[in-house]
Amino acid sequence: MTNLGHEAWFKDPALTRVLSLLNADGAEGRVVGGAVRNSLMGLPVSDIDVATTLTPEQVIKRAAAAAIKAVPTGVAHGTVTLVIDGKPFEITTLRADVETDGRRAKVAFSSDWQTDAERRDLTINALYVDSKGDVIDLVGGLADIEKRNIRFIGDAATRVAEDYLRILRFFRFFAYYGSGRPDAEGLRACASARAKLKTLSAERVWSELRKLFSVEDPGRALLWMRQVGVLSEILPETEKWGIDTIPTLINTERALGWKPDPLLRLAAIVPCDADRLEKMARRLKLANAEAAYFKAWTRAPVINDELSSAAFARLLYRHGADGIATRLKLALATARGKAEADMQEMARCARLGKLLELAENWKKPKFPINGGDVMGAGVPAGKPVGETLSALEDIWVEENFTPDRAALLARLNDLTK
Repeated sequence: MTNLGHEAWFKDPALTRVLSLLNADGAEGRVVGGAVRNSLMGLPVSDIDVATTLTPEQVIKRAAAAAIKAVPTGVAHGTVTLVIDGKPFEITTLRADVETDGRRAKVAFSSDWQTDAERRDLTINALYVDSKGDVIDLVGGLADIEKRNIRFIGDAATRVAEDYLRILRFFRFFAYYGSGRPDAEGLRACASARAKLKTLSAERVWSELRKLFSVEDPGRALLWMRQVGVLSEILPETEKWGIDTIPTLINTERALGWKPDPLLRLAAIVPCDADRLEKMARRLKLANAEAAYFKAWTRAPVINDELSSAAFARLLYRHGADGIATRLKLALATARGKAEADMQEMARCARLGKLLELAENWKKPKFPINGGDVMGAGVPAGKPVGETLSALEDIWVEENFTPDRAALLARLNDLTK
């Protein structure tokens, strides 16, 4: 019997208190899901979820008697969150699916651990740990963890049909935990049902995609998603663009210490086309800041890596640093991919790296004069003020932001004579 009782996360007094509460008077609570999976794989454990034979009302009643804060985060679906010393524990009653339609499920509360395990998605996510620390495997998850095999529980097509978002979860979990080739039955089920992804809400799809793009290396998963038609189903922008930049981008991130950036990785596999990416942002219902990221990128100019620092500073002022930094990162990743066989590309990498450093440390200088100064020099209010300000700003930018307020006011006087 595999036992995790020695693990630090399991010995946490707050969890001990939760398990004692749930295991009293003939009831039972077991840790389930991510904490068990990650612990067995030697990965960090963060959120701890617990399954219980108690109903949500019974959990709330017991928590109140024990002076533990209970938050009814999803009572209709059997979930209550207990908070101890500021640490949340999601407690969910054992469930059985009554009805599924590929998007949501109607559930009934249960006391059957086998039924609860079999309604979950992947074998590695359906392992339990009891109050003694013993791992309870009802679906063959331990063997799959040992092989790093990502496999649906039972019939793959049935699991996918219960919730089509599981197609994307299959590939995300493969990217994070899998090795070798994806499970063949799982691949077939995902390929067969890929058109059903259109029935899901954009918010659910983008949330899952964002998690996939945040994995340390999503490259293998993206390759298989493209192979079976899933990628073009949810990101048709990639169909003729491909994912060839991803391996060099991942290598560049590792070499240069960049944190995984899901938006940059998405940018690497879609065309830099303002209209298409605006439509993509609307279709996926990206957050305003995320949509602005792609807008800035598509509007940024193509960068000549041989620009002087002064000329580059002028570009940054006129176009902003964010979109330019995205262009530079993608260009640098591409150049690094060619550098081993091309000395010129190696030199280009150095230049791009220098420009990227300038962009990331850029602080936009403040134009020293304003419309009030212009009107004070006798320029009529309205359009003439804006035109005069723009002319002065052009002078200031072209002279590398060096003229100070006094010098610009002197130029203003010259312009208005």
